[in-house]
Amino acid sequence: MNIINTIKISLLTAVASFSTGASAQNNSFDEQLRKLIFAHGAITQLYVDTVDTKKVTEDAIRGMLTELDPHSTYTPAKDVEALNEPLTGSFEGIGVQFNMNEDTLVVIQPVSGGPSEKVGIQAGDMIVSVNDTAIAGVKMSRENIMKRLRGPKGTKVNLGVVRRGIEDTLMFTVTRDKIPVYTVDAAYMIDNTTGYIRINSFGATTNAEFTKAASSLLSQGMKDIIIDLQGNGGGYLQASVDLADEFLNSNEMIVYTEGRTTGRHEYHAKSGKINIGKIVVLVDGYTASAAEILSGAMQDNDRGIIIGRRTFGKGLVQRPINLPDGSLIRLTIAHYYSPVGRCFQKPYVKGDKKKYDQDMLDRLNSGELLSADSIHFPDSLKYTTTGGRTVYGGGGIMPDVYVPLDTTQYTKLHRELAAKSCITSTTLKWIDKNRSQLIKRYNVEAFTKARTLKLANKTYKPEDLRKGFLAYKAEFTVTDDIIDLLLQKAKEAKIEYNDSTLQASMPMLKAQIKALIARDLWDMSEYYEIMNPYNEIYVQGLKAIKDEKMFEGIKQE
Repeated sequence: MNIINTIKISLLTAVASFSTGASAQNNSFDEQLRKLIFAHGAITQLYVDTVDTKKVTEDAIRGMLTELDPHSTYTPAKDVEALNEPLTGSFEGIGVQFNMNEDTLVVIQPVSGGPSEKVGIQAGDMIVSVNDTAIAGVKMSRENIMKRLRGPKGTKVNLGVVRRGIEDTLMFTVTRDKIPVYTVDAAYMIDNTTGYIRINSFGATTNAEFTKAASSLLSQGMKDIIIDLQGNGGGYLQASVDLADEFLNSNEMIVYTEGRTTGRHEYHAKSGKINIGKIVVLVDGYTASAAEILSGAMQDNDRGIIIGRRTFGKGLVQRPINLPDGSLIRLTIAHYYSPVGRCFQKPYVKGDKKKYDQDMLDRLNSGELLSADSIHFPDSLKYTTTGGRTVYGGGGIMPDVYVPLDTTQYTKLHRELAAKSCITSTTLKWIDKNRSQLIKRYNVEAFTKARTLKLANKTYKPEDLRKGFLAYKAEFTVTDDIIDLLLQKAKEAKIEYNDSTLQASMPMLKAQIKALIARDLWDMSEYYEIMNPYNEIYVQGLKAIKDEKMFEGIKQE
């Protein structure tokens, strides 16, 4: 009984600091807070076994958030940095893009101008040790390897590197630095007048990256643009607002947010800065949040055509709340709405995240992903754009041109080969043996030099960025020796197949291998330039941008 009294006294003292007044509402709040703290104290002080108070506290926070909505979340202190990294635009480390070939780290390419490139680390190098600790052949997890490679700016790390053609292990001392995290994956000219830019998320640097890429494409003759938001899970609301502002006229609404305690806040364009004609935006079921804001602003203001499938449907605004120990709550504080009043948030049941997470499977089972005829909107979900076109609410953005999912494109064999990393490991192993010949044949050094000059804002020849790749794109074929290597990997992974499934899988397998080789030699733009023609949403987007009838009633600068 004495222990109980002690708990009561200490807990009531703690609660006192939360009391802000004598109103009925505050009294109710204090009562519930006392209840929560008392339960926590009773568990930690009286439970029969030893209690991890940190875990109990975190479980309680998670439990409260679980009963709210699917996007209110808790992140422990140790994971906060990794959570924010894709959005902040940089991290501190050695600056390499890499892949794991079985249990060995293979450098895809060093970040241009980064610390690893400065000391001479090259594409194809295998990093086998970090500060005298072996990381190859020891089954070390990817997370542990990254922890060893990353570290505060200015600190040094010693790397052991194996390079083809050199017998001894090379040693490099790399001084860690800030490494940029890019949100624009790809930018290239499809033809003489049509540009393509792919955005993977919306972070602090997205607008600067996009405008830089667009400026380059405009200098090459771009008049119309395809903006690819497929798979873009969103990010910062302000980042999507800033990008929409590049295309909309002064005072056109981009989005507005409204919540119980936050009121209504509207975001309006100041003036379009990028002089472009037709705009096509590509979306799919994984286009979400900030990416839906941009898509909705383009659609509602009749500034662009949306191509693809209904988007994810996240219309909830989260505010990050930092807790004293460095952990983080992302709490939903408002809904966001498109210019004509559509809330993109799809329906959900509080506390039932499992049902929410299987929404895409439900869409497949209902037939929505396979046929537009399976989608039915009641009149209550109809809205009218500023130009008089009909659009729909009710969860996500319904595109102007619907593109059904092609379930035959990726066979079961292809999915198994990808899941067990057979495709990437085959590509890495083949490139390792043939890198020097490929670099010489397609003059990759000219591309590397030109890219370095471009990033340094120095004079370069744009054709040097494209000449070798265009030759590769036109003439390179995936040969039998590469396929034999892939099938050997499949055998090692115990993947079963027959001739018919192999032949059905072959077109996509060859395309992906060719694209992966291009990514290794050049960059992500070249990867997507090879893969995009196999993407039906992209194909339909390109058809739409060439069809003047599609843009009747759509604004063009």
